[in-house]
Amino acid sequence: MTLTLDDPFTVSTTHWHNLPDGRIQCDVCPRACRLHEGQRGLCFVRGRIDDQIVLTSYGRSSGFCVDPIEKKPLNHFLPGSAVLSFGTAGCNLACKFCQNWDISKSREVDTLSGRATPEDLARTADEFSCRSVAFTYNDPTIFWEYAADVADACHERGLKAVSVTAGYMCARARAEFYRHIDAANVDLKAFTEEFYRKVCVGHLEDVLDTLVYLRQETDVWVEITTLLIPGLNDSDTEIANECMWIREYLGGDVPLHFTAFHPDYKMRDRPPTPPTTLTRARRIALDEGLQFVYTGNVHDADGGTTSCPGCGTAVVVRDWYTMRRYALSDTGCCRDCGTQLPGVYDGPVGSWGARRLPVHIA
Repeated sequence: MTLTLDDPFTVSTTHWHNLPDGRIQCDVCPRACRLHEGQRGLCFVRGRIDDQIVLTSYGRSSGFCVDPIEKKPLNHFLPGSAVLSFGTAGCNLACKFCQNWDISKSREVDTLSGRATPEDLARTADEFSCRSVAFTYNDPTIFWEYAADVADACHERGLKAVSVTAGYMCARARAEFYRHIDAANVDLKAFTEEFYRKVCVGHLEDVLDTLVYLRQETDVWVEITTLLIPGLNDSDTEIANECMWIREYLGGDVPLHFTAFHPDYKMRDRPPTPPTTLTRARRIALDEGLQFVYTGNVHDADGGTTSCPGCGTAVVVRDWYTMRRYALSDTGCCRDCGTQLPGVYDGPVGSWGARRLPVHIA
């Protein structure tokens, strides 16, 4: 597709600089794509036009859907509530196991069939009684200007904004984006540089920097997800190392989700993750001092339960995305002992349940 500023969905951006050899470097993510006129970055949606870096997907989407917030996954953020989810196309990583590859690796304009202004999205979320809007399916890092404007429109209606991200973002753009964001689930794909380099074509340290930044320098509520792939990132040692790092640098109260891999994209030769692997990982994490550890993509009653760190009571019991028991106050305190659970709790628990509702935005 030819790049042109005449496209109504193409907007100018700010995080880039000129190089001595005539190319322009994009400074949004550590990939630092260096582009000649008319070229796109690896993410596909950012490119060079008229000697500047532009975003070509502002106001366009690969689809809209109302989900339970627990599907993001966020278990300590407005529990039980509905969230309006949407994404665009492209990605700034190249994960061989991508579970949303038809969106994140798309190079077709037809993928971006949905169109919505920030105000359209905020209005639609409000009409469906959503408490938040989530930038997901692909990474909001690459369309952060659009996502930030959506977040601002949501805040005007009293709604929250959620980033579901791999955390692969440069410091200046990251600081500007996350001033608009209320919660993030960061996909920590593994805990070795070799995995990031060979499987994702990225670097682990940049993701860890984002996690430390979000936890220590912002008020963004943070949860972490690690997809466990048999034989690649599921050893006891690697899981323990990840959990020790989380406890030391982020704190033992940061929720961690271990989720199951299924063969997809360029990694169809690996078997699905056995449920026992997730159970083992959860036990390791708890033994390493993490307080809130969950399992996903499998049916696991223990792995979906939140226990009070004060008295041990099962204060939230989940069956997939459905609440079976909820014993927290409107402010997130245990009803048995009064211990405050970490997270964002604002009023009664939601009742959206496990429904998934695709929506059309006119």
